[in-house]
Amino acid sequence: MTGMARPTNVIVAQAGGPSPVINNSLRGLLETCLDMAGTFGRVLAAWHGIEGVLKEDLLDLSAQPREEIALLRTTPAAGSIGTCRYKLRPSDAEDFERIIEVFKAHGVGYFFYIGGNDSMDTADRVARLARERGLDLAATGIPKTIDNDLGDADFQLIDHTPGYGSVARYWALAVQAANEENLGSSPADPVLVMQAMGRRIGFIPAAARLADPERRLPLHIYLAESGLSLDQVADQVNDELRRSGRCLVVVSEGFDVGDLAAPRDAFGHVQFSSGGATAAQKLVNHLNGKGLPVRGAARYNVPGTDQRHSMACASTVDLDEAYAVGRKAAQVAAEDGGGWMATLLREAGPGYRVRYDKVPLEAVANSERKFPKAWIAANRRDVTDAFVAYARPLIGDEWVQVPLEGGLQRFARLAPIFAEKKCKPYVPQAFRK
Repeated sequence: MTGMARPTNVIVAQAGGPSPVINNSLRGLLETCLDMAGTFGRVLAAWHGIEGVLKEDLLDLSAQPREEIALLRTTPAAGSIGTCRYKLRPSDAEDFERIIEVFKAHGVGYFFYIGGNDSMDTADRVARLARERGLDLAATGIPKTIDNDLGDADFQLIDHTPGYGSVARYWALAVQAANEENLGSSPADPVLVMQAMGRRIGFIPAAARLADPERRLPLHIYLAESGLSLDQVADQVNDELRRSGRCLVVVSEGFDVGDLAAPRDAFGHVQFSSGGATAAQKLVNHLNGKGLPVRGAARYNVPGTDQRHSMACASTVDLDEAYAVGRKAAQVAAEDGGGWMATLLREAGPGYRVRYDKVPLEAVANSERKFPKAWIAANRRDVTDAFVAYARPLIGDEWVQVPLEGGLQRFARLAPIFAEKKCKPYVPQAFRK
């Protein structure tokens, strides 16, 4: 591009499941780009993730009022710019060419993708494609996943992902409240089974322990990684009923209870809450079928997507970190170019402190961090104090202050101002019959 001005316009997109704090990462990125007007030009959001790039549906974020942008801090989920689960496959050559076409048409020199391991893979593919085509593009990842499964086993690529702290706090508060209910209802309902999100990775159900770090409650936590059978769980629950007269059970949605006949998304991930039986249902049926040693029956609660869109339960620590990692992504792109993901790492020593850095996109693309085996208790119905020490700082110590209007939460209302389309209409390859 010798003799030509470097393209400076920005496209930001989101993918995968949302989180309570995802919009604060968007806000951190957007406000930083707007404040660095000498580096970044017009900021566009791909409406519903990479699908928005393919369809050339680009929401103009630079045209939004600053007061609405500020409200993104306490606006949960992904309604502001949308998300998607569109899988860019290596064989989808037309999709990749379309992305380059749209970027060129809109003078895009910076691409930011907010998401988890699959999203980092997409950002990495776009970065590599841009290099192959000689396109002057900085592609940068912004981490997000409530599952906390992005990164490596040693926590050296990222300590935890924005979104996890708020969902961990949700579960700490939910178990607290469930215990109060169960204290009263236990003569009729001595067992309450609660199902937590987490396909294969146990960070979310493990957070239930934060409600009771002293282990004073009759609380059992069964991760997908526990390796127990339904009969073994039933035996442990019945032993607890003999000791305490009641039992609270938190079970991962991915706990092996046999075939759930659940559908899968474009990435091949099981969608546990989208059809078929649930782990909680099967466990309760098994407990009641086997029989309890006390009067009453087991029942279950299956929270759904409220786990990832409850702003009332959000962690203020998580909110601040989500914002900071969005800012860091903009700084990394401006100073170091593309091919990176912004990250946060825990500082050694007493107290809780993090620093913000960058790691290569290729190092985190399609990564899947497992729940450490050393953090699963020997009885396989609990997690260890080491996990509690890791997770406790992430939930914070304060309630988030959510602005209200007419007694209701006041969320950001972005105006539907879209960039003028410059390319021919296009149907993404996955949508063609």
